[in-house]
Amino acid sequence: MNLKINLKLNIQSPSHRPHRVFKKTALSLALLSGLLLNSVNAVAASASEEDPYIKSFKTYANEVNSSSGILKKSAEAYADDVFKTERSVGYIGKELAIPKAINVTDDVYTVVGSMIWHTPDNFGLNNNLSFMIFKDGVFVFNAGANPAIAYSLHKQIKRVTDKPVKWVAVENSQGHAYLGASYWVDVGVKNLYSSTLANQQFHEGYAEIKEEWASRVGRDITKTARDVSDKFTTYDNELTIDVGGGETVILKDFGPGHTPASTSVYVPSKKVILTGDLGFNERMPVFFAYTDSFAWKASYKRMLDEIPADTIVVPGHGTPTDMATGKRQMYDYLDYMHTQIQKIVDANGTEEQALLVDQSMYKDRPVFDQAAPNNAQHIYREITGGSFK
Repeated sequence: MNLKINLKLNIQSPSHRPHRVFKKTALSLALLSGLLLNSVNAVAASASEEDPYIKSFKTYANEVNSSSGILKKSAEAYADDVFKTERSVGYIGKELAIPKAINVTDDVYTVVGSMIWHTPDNFGLNNNLSFMIFKDGVFVFNAGANPAIAYSLHKQIKRVTDKPVKWVAVENSQGHAYLGASYWVDVGVKNLYSSTLANQQFHEGYAEIKEEWASRVGRDITKTARDVSDKFTTYDNELTIDVGGGETVILKDFGPGHTPASTSVYVPSKKVILTGDLGFNERMPVFFAYTDSFAWKASYKRMLDEIPADTIVVPGHGTPTDMATGKRQMYDYLDYMHTQIQKIVDANGTEEQALLVDQSMYKDRPVFDQAAPNNAQHIYREITGGSFK
C-alpha cells in the first residue's frame, strides 16, 4: 500500500493578538444610537467574569451610575456588543504553535498530537485532531482540548480549503476530545456528534474535567470552554452521515476499552478509519481506573473483523499507519499482556510478580516508564478482582 503520509511536523508561527483599543470619543452618540440595548443580558454578565475587558466596562458602568445614567447604559451596551462579537468568533487570541496537519490520503489530514501527557508546552494537544474535506464541507474529528486549540486547528483548515466546517465528532468524554466543542458551536457548526454514553459522561463530569485540564495546560486558553453537550446529536452503536458527493461518514462505537464509550470514524470512499482511542500507534497505551482492557481487546477485534484490511488507520495517538501495523501495536500488546499475566495468576503469583512481566520490547514507546507497570498491575487486578484506585 502506498500511504501518502508526510511525517514532517512543521510548526505554525503564532500571530499576535489584536490589541483592542477604546477611545473615549467612541462612547457617545454612535454607541447610544447603534449599540444601546435594554441592558447587559444575563449571558453577558456571566461572560464578564471570564473576560477582564468586558468586566472593566461593567465596573465603569457601576462607577458612573450615580452621575450619568446615559454613560452607564452606553458602557453596558458596549460590553454587551463586545461579548456578542467575541462569542461569534469563538476565540480571541493568538494562534497556538501546534504541529502542522499532515496529508494522510486524498482530502484527509491529521494533526498528530504530542506523545506525552497534556502539559502547558503542548497546550493539551496530546491526541490527534483530524479533518476531512468533502463536497459539502469539512468534517472535523475531535473538538480539541480548549477553544485555543480548536481555533488554531480551524486556522489550518482555512489554509487548505475555503469550504466551511460543517460537522464535528468527538472520540470520547475526555477533555482533549470535548473541551474545544464550544468554539465550534460559536462559529456556527450545527452538526456535532458523540456516542450517547460519552456525551452523558462529559456533561456529568464537565466541571471536574474543565478544572483538571485548565490546571494542567493553562487557565487562559481553557477558561472560555463551555459545556455544549446539549448541542450534540448522540448515537448508539452506529450512525451514517451523508456528507455530499455520494460519500458517507460512518460513526461506530466498536465497544468499550480505553474509555467506556469510544467513537471511531470510518469513510469507505477514502478507505480510512479514524480509530479514536480504540487505537494507539507508537505510543504506549494507557489504562485508567475505568479502562476495561479485555473489552478493549474484544472491541479492537470487532474493528478488525468489520473494516477492510487495506484501510488506512489514523489512531487516537501516534502516526497514521496500516491495519496490520495498527494490530501489532495495539491488539497484540493487549493479547501479550493478558496471556503473560494470566500465567502468573494461574500459578498463584503475586501482583509484584505481574509488575515484572517483560515489556522491554515496547520500551521505546513514549510514556513507557509510567504506563508499563500501571498496565501490568491493572490487568492483574482485572483478572483477580482487585480494586482500582
